[in-house]
Amino acid sequence: MHEHTTTGRRILAALPKAAPAIATSTVLILARIWNANGAEHSVGDAWLMGILATGAAIAGGSAASGRNGDSTLAGTAFAASGTLAFAGVAAYADGLPLPLLLWAVATVLAYALAARYWRTDRRESVAYDRRTVERHEDHRHIETVEVIRARAQVESAQAGGAYATALAAALTARATLPGFDPAALTRSGLPELPATNTSREH
Repeated sequence: MHEHTTTGRRILAALPKAAPAIATSTVLILARIWNANGAEHSVGDAWLMGILATGAAIAGGSAASGRNGDSTLAGTAFAASGTLAFAGVAAYADGLPLPLLLWAVATVLAYALAARYWRTDRRESVAYDRRTVERHEDHRHIETVEVIRARAQVESAQAGGAYATALAAALTARATLPGFDPAALTRSGLPELPATNTSREH
């Protein structure tokens, strides 16, 4: 069961790496199916794909130009333009060498573009993990300081309780000594015994 789970995770992790090749292969297969169903040497179909590819390229150039250019939209438009041009040529050509060459070029370009985004995502992921570790270290340090402070307070309270117990025991023992005179101690400036102890003595 554990091996199946590990294999599934590896496949899911490898899917993003295989996405560019899957995308270009899918376009090539669909284009060749279209070729077999009448697109070969069809000028109308070639014009249609050429116009669509040109329109997507113009949209990409428009999105990339100006101060408020959107790089994501521009990249999507240029990718769509290249895909349409590739599909049009692969559907129009009568042999496989040219479509396969275009597929190889398109796959290399797709991986080159994807690698840029993968590096950016990796840098952001590493930076996020580093910030998370730093926050955990800060919290661990604060927790350690608070634990030490709480232990010190408990130990101080225990020491104070032990001192109070010892003092009470000393006062009780003093009151039971033979010939003890509380009035003499009071005159000498020492603390007077509690009323309960003096009454018990007398």
